[in-house]
Parts: sequence; structure tokens; C-alpha cells
Amino acid sequence: MAGGSAVLLGPAALQAQAAEVSYATRCIPPAGIGLPDVNGTTKVEITAPASAKVGDTVDIGWKFTQAASKNPDIIDLPANSVQPSGTLKAAGAQTASVEMRGPRENPAIPKGGAMVLSSMKGTLKLTAAGQVTLTPDAYVVNAMSTDTKCAPTEPVQPAATITVTSGGSSSGSPDPSQSPSPSPSSSPPPSPSPSATPSVSPSSSGGGGQTDFTGKVVDVPYTCASPIGEKKATSPVQINAKRNGGSYDLTAQFKKSVMDSPIDIPADSVKPSMQIVLGGADQGSVKVTGPTNKEAVKSGAPIEIPDLTGTYKPGATGTSTLAPGVLTIEALGTTTTCTPDRSAVSLTLDTAEQASGASGGGNGSGSSSSSSGGGTSTSGGLAETGAGDHAALKALGLLAGTAVLLGGAVFTYLPGRRRTR
Repeated sequence: MAGGSAVLLGPAALQAQAAEVSYATRCIPPAGIGLPDVNGTTKVEITAPASAKVGDTVDIGWKFTQAASKNPDIIDLPANSVQPSGTLKAAGAQTASVEMRGPRENPAIPKGGAMVLSSMKGTLKLTAAGQVTLTPDAYVVNAMSTDTKCAPTEPVQPAATITVTSGGSSSGSPDPSQSPSPSPSSSPPPSPSPSATPSVSPSSSGGGGQTDFTGKVVDVPYTCASPIGEKKATSPVQINAKRNGGSYDLTAQFKKSVMDSPIDIPADSVKPSMQIVLGGADQGSVKVTGPTNKEAVKSGAPIEIPDLTGTYKPGATGTSTLAPGVLTIEALGTTTTCTPDRSAVSLTLDTAEQASGASGGGNGSGSSSSSSGGGTSTSGGLAETGAGDHAALKALGLLAGTAVLLGGAVFTYLPGRRRTR
């Protein structure tokens, strides 16, 4: 009766007893971040119908019962920031590779805490009668837009078996859609788009009663250094000024987006600042800062850094230049420092020396810099996934500080060596 009912009712009639399978695993962090391969043990539970018929498409589940990992002592992983995907092998009466994927769902994981991976799902179309075994294989853990790739280092035992009976319209040959395929990974980043070209010529005070001065948009190539790696990005930046007595109120704007947020970002967690480099008659730098994000940013939405503002008190009389300098992003407990590879003048002012002004040693608004603001604008591409022409540099903190930082630090498998900050 049980066998007949299973055939009659299809794959939902009888669920296979899910057995836990344990296998040795090697995980390879993303290249270029300085972390070695790590080894550990993966434990998973595979569920599938105990019986079905040829032509049925059955649902398969993959549950991680032990990730055998800890989050390294570098940064807290926010909730819903980790997504697994993998490959399950079908063998016996039918050979196929089944793509499995889980949602980006996880609790917040503190530094040093155990990794928690969501359960994955996939489907298999049955094409031949007989016993079909299901065996977990390689998988990928995506965190903060980077992949850690994990694969078995020993033969893995089947975790479930489906008894397939003849019936339906199957020809008995494997479904081409289930042919072996590489381990899935996250979608590739968008292709670089042309960077912005200067839309406004550099402005000079020109004397007289002018009070507002608009700089030109300049493409600044940055090298961003995080605790465990570097990342390059080119960002269009514009510096504007408004005369305020003998000083100037400065506003620095980032004109193009870099990327969308790969994770949920809590409110009040991103703090940007930049040094504006002085050149020409004046020397030193002026620090401009922006407020933290007022609202949480959902995964896939742009992270916007607002206008950066500060006050410039000239320390010399003559023609002075202002150029974007070092950009600092503090986010989720990390600090990323982005240094321009080349300087580019955005604004030129005719200045008059003020007491305790900037020349040679800063003006109280920022640290001193001996580098000149002179130079020419350079162009460079950047991956752009959000709306562009408003004052925002989207997710540069994640691009260099958190995405790179967390990408290779997702899995520190036990008993592998644990890496500390």
C-alpha cells in the first residue's frame, strides 16, 4: 500500500529520512587579501522525497547543521549579510549537478561568533527509473559582495536516496538543464561605466563682490586601504566655496555612485571625512566632514554619503588651489583610508592672508599637508549601480573597508589557525 500510494501521490507522498553527512572541507578566501586557505569539517542534512516517478520535478533541501567556523575577530557581521550557494551531485540511475541556493538570512554574528548559514533549496527533474543518490559537494559563501569557495577534500557519502519508478513522459536521458555546472557564485559586479567629465570650469574669486565659487568636477583615482587589503576606485569630486568674511565655507561633493549596499546597514554607522589639499600661494589642508547616515540602508539600496563641509581660513595672499585629498570612511567599527593616486585641482581662489590661517601648518580644521593641490584631472571608470548625479559616493566604505575586509574573512575554519586583527 505504501509503495502504491507513493507512486499515486507523487514526490510529496513520502519524505526521505534525512541523514547527516560530515566531510572534510577546504575553503579558499578571495585572492589578494592575504588570508590562507582554511580547512575544517562541514556537516549537512539533505532532504528529498523517498520515492517519485520518471518525469517528476522534486524539491531538495540542504541544511547546514554545523558550519565548523567562526567569524574572525575583525568585525561584527550584520544580520542578513551572508548567503550560501552550492552544488549537489545526483548519481545512480541518473547523473546530474543540482544548483542549490539559500536566502541572505542570518542573525547578527559578533566577532569570534559561530557562523550561521541559511538552508539551501534546489530542484531535480527525474529522467530515469532506479535509485538516485544525492550527495553534497562544493559550496560558496557570499558575504559583503565577495566569495569564499569551499570544496570537499575527501569522498563524500550520499545523504539521501530517491526510488524512481517508471511513468510519465520522460525519454530516460538526462535533462540538459541538470548537466554538471561550476559552483554558483554571486553575480558579477556591473561593468565599469565612463566616469563623469568636468561640467564646470574652475572658478576664481576675481575680486569684487562675488561670494559663491563653484569648482569643477574632477575624477580622482583612489587607493583605499583597509586592515587586510587594498581596493582602487575612481570618484568624481567637486569642491565649492562661499565667502564668509575673510574665510570660506567649503563643500565637497561626490558626484557618482560606486555601488549599492550588499547588506543591511544600520542607521548612524557610516561617518565620512576628507582632507582638502591646498596649493599655489597657500599650503596645508582643510578637513571637511559629513554627518552619519540617519536611516538604515537595505541590502541592494545605495549608501549615500552627504556633502562634506568645513571652513578654510587662508594663510597666504595670492592664488590658492583646492584639491580632493585623503578620504576616510568609518563604518561598522572599521576605518578605511582612501589616498588619491594623483591630485586634481577642483577650485582656484584669490585669497588674502588671515591671522592663524592655513599656510604651511593647517588652519585648525584639519591636519597639515605638504603636498600641493596642483595637477590635472584624470579619468577612470567605476562600477555604477545606482542613480548618479546627486551628492553621494555610494558604498565606498563597503567597497574598500567592509566588502574587501569581510570577503576573505568569512570563514576561519576550526581547527584551522584563527586570524586576528
